[in-house]
Amino acid sequence: MLRIQRSASRGRTVFALSGWIEADDLAELQRLLEPEAGDHKLVLDLTDVRLVNRDAVRFLANCQTAGINLRNCPAYVREWVARERDGNNLRQD
Repeated sequence: MLRIQRSASRGRTVFALSGWIEADDLAELQRLLEPEAGDHKLVLDLTDVRLVNRDAVRFLANCQTAGINLRNCPAYVREWVARERDGNNLRQD
């Protein structure tokens, strides 16, 4: 189960995520991020994220590519996101 808490800090909109990020959560998360994207710098704070699946990693990689900052990202998630982004770059060539 994913919990999402929105806050604003120093001109940034921060979404603190906690729990598990699964494919079923991504549509809701995207719905929350879209209206914020044009006006503010967005941050996803992953301090309390405990588990992600492959769909979530792809989503996070796309967020990062779009300029969304991944703050306090667990090391295993950051590595997986980097591999996903690198893999997508290789497939586009």
